[in-house]
Amino acid sequence: MAAVQLHSPFRFRNTSQNSTHVVATRASSSSASSNLPISTPKSSDFGRLISKLKSESLNFALSGTLALAVSFSGAGFAEAKVGVNKPELLPKNFTTVIDVAGFLSDGQEKRLAKEIDSIEKDTGFKLRVLAQNYPDTPGLAIKDFWKVDDRTIVFVADPTFGNILNFNVGESVDLDIPRSFWSRLAGKYGNMFYWKENGEDASVEAAVMAISNCLREPVGANNCAEVK
Repeated sequence: MAAVQLHSPFRFRNTSQNSTHVVATRASSSSASSNLPISTPKSSDFGRLISKLKSESLNFALSGTLALAVSFSGAGFAEAKVGVNKPELLPKNFTTVIDVAGFLSDGQEKRLAKEIDSIEKDTGFKLRVLAQNYPDTPGLAIKDFWKVDDRTIVFVADPTFGNILNFNVGESVDLDIPRSFWSRLAGKYGNMFYWKENGEDASVEAAVMAISNCLREPVGANNCAEVK
């Protein structure tokens, strides 16, 4: 499916033709009133729509990095700047942290890999980190390298488009983690002011720890309500 940009408010698209009409009244400058029909989905239709959305893979492409979006459903990739596929930039041995941009020290990579391994053992979710400067990226090659599935979170750290934090989230993760968490996380640790003052590495480390804390919280109405 196509990537979803979270810069603007997220809107549900009404795919049902059945709807009720609510009439809104607005006073004109001449004191006359006019009736404006507003189409709103029935509650049953809205419920089915939400269920459908949850059944699909969700691709988050924060900061406009549509080219980074991995389609977990096997469908096409987003329209913008697609086509980067450089497997030669992949490491020879498997690793959960790939830093082609040079943001992280060897020690930081090891700490992040250790935390990611702990997350997977404790929660069953797979976090994968790619640090890059577009278009210098392995791109589509990461999908097979990491065997991306519906329990995978692909975290792409790339400052090219301003906000350095970008996420692609599998279906099972989307069912447990509120969508608003990813936009709040990007807003807190990914904004340009933060990473320019603290460094790209600080943004990456802070984001990984915030994701770790979120995934370890019990699933419920208020899980991941705070970016820690």
